[in-house]
Amino acid sequence: MTDDNQQAAPSSENAADAPHHRTIKSFVMRAGRTTEGQERALRELGPRFLVPFRAEVLDTTATFGRQAPVVLEIGFGMGDATAQIAQTLSDTDFLACEVHEPGVGALLKKIGEHDITNIRILQHDAVEVMEHMIAEGSLDGVHIYFPDPWHKKRHHKRRLIQPTFVDQLVSRLKPGGYLHLATDWEPYAQQMLEVLSANTALRNTAGSYADKPAYRPLTKFENRGLRLGHGVWDLVFRKA
Repeated sequence: MTDDNQQAAPSSENAADAPHHRTIKSFVMRAGRTTEGQERALRELGPRFLVPFRAEVLDTTATFGRQAPVVLEIGFGMGDATAQIAQTLSDTDFLACEVHEPGVGALLKKIGEHDITNIRILQHDAVEVMEHMIAEGSLDGVHIYFPDPWHKKRHHKRRLIQPTFVDQLVSRLKPGGYLHLATDWEPYAQQMLEVLSANTALRNTAGSYADKPAYRPLTKFENRGLRLGHGVWDLVFRKA
């Protein structure tokens, strides 16, 4: 990830004449050291649990080796919550997107330690995954927990939860499928609520913000924030 806008490189065939399209990234590629244990997990478990990005619709039944509800998680960080949710909801398959290699390695390590079989990982930009690999009307749910709030006003355009992206998420959900967001930044929670409420294909399962669903564990960071009096806001909307 980078804080600057990315340029899509034109093909060499028409490089001189092609316009330069600027794509705003909602994430920044943070530098981070991959530990020896994470590297071992990438090496040993990656071939089984990592799904390579391809510009074609993913066959989730073949990918997971069974037919089950499928939930997409976008940006799982170090994978603690993802691993716990997958163990709690063992009858559901989780397709998890994260671009940071230490986080991918950490989740793979947890998969090995706890013998978790219902997670597959895409180490790729979730926007492109949604566009190319997820079929319309195929998801039972989407989890997006604590996305970068981009605090400064001039960076709000980089926030992941925008009307266009929510439209795309909704198109990938089955009727009755749900969208579960969580943030600890109240101004972003307010924007999330406004954007989701404005989508006529979604209905709010709560009057405003939702109670934290039992399947979502409290992270160490979240627990520390709650002890300091910081708020956390969950939103759960369903597709009509």
